[in-house]
Amino acid sequence: MSSQSLSIEPSGPKPRKWFEWERVLIYSFLIITALYWLFPLYIVIITSFKDLVTIRDGNIFMPQLHYPIVEVTTDAGTQMVQEHFYDPWVRAWLHVCTGLQCEGISPNFWKSVIITVPSVIISIAVAVTTGYALSNWPFKFSEAFFTVLIVGSFIPYQVMLYPMVLLTKNMGIYSTLYAVIFVHTVFGLPILTLLFRNYFQSLPAELFKAARVDGAGFWRILFQIFLPMSLPIMVVAIILQVTGIWNDFLFGVVFAGPQNYPMPVKLNNIFTSAQGVKEYNVEMAASILTGAVPLFIYFFSGKWFVRGIAAGAVKG
Repeated sequence: MSSQSLSIEPSGPKPRKWFEWERVLIYSFLIITALYWLFPLYIVIITSFKDLVTIRDGNIFMPQLHYPIVEVTTDAGTQMVQEHFYDPWVRAWLHVCTGLQCEGISPNFWKSVIITVPSVIISIAVAVTTGYALSNWPFKFSEAFFTVLIVGSFIPYQVMLYPMVLLTKNMGIYSTLYAVIFVHTVFGLPILTLLFRNYFQSLPAELFKAARVDGAGFWRILFQIFLPMSLPIMVVAIILQVTGIWNDFLFGVVFAGPQNYPMPVKLNNIFTSAQGVKEYNVEMAASILTGAVPLFIYFFSGKWFVRGIAAGAVKG
């Protein structure tokens, strides 16, 4: 056996050096971008844990480490109270005032929950059925129906406000939570229908044909074959709807009525209130409480969102 046949030739990609200018530039850009987006959040968080005296000192970058004992005057007299880091959060949740109401932001949190949950469930249920029908059960003028549906999604919401106000008024639900739920459900259908239609079209057509050969009907194929395979796109739809509905200001202020304002409208009223002392710490705490639900959903379901997009959510 020759020595040439015993020699081992190197294979695979050439090892990269740890220090390369290309890698340094990429990571530098990513770190700077992350800091650019995280720095305002850092300011909001540490401000929400400060008292007003520390905020007025002007050092917005340093957190407060010590909390003093302050003198508080109540109906029962004067007493010394130890301040805590969570006091602005408690006040934002239970006691912050807008006008003559000092109920905090907690009632509006539950109003947002009541609006979001049925809006998400109804809109996704209708969109799943519609997208499934358009992708696998074509009917006469189905493409024209889908085109009208998609064109309608590009019409600005402001253009449709007055007709929707008249419609909800004639339905007898204007200035109620039912009106907000109805409007969010209607305006969420076009984009959700597009997502589910494209996703179902990306699935192998043989699955549908085999189920039809076995005698499965419309609903059985949907519930036993397509829905179990739709978890990634379902998470995408839930994230889009929850964040869009929870963060919505326009529909809440127009259709809900003053007694049913969701959290974004309440937060705006807190910031624009002209009465009393400007409590920046309470405002920052209220801002974080308002955005906590979308942040929580993004944090725990981000990988599913990416998988859903990659699995056909934007495929034509």
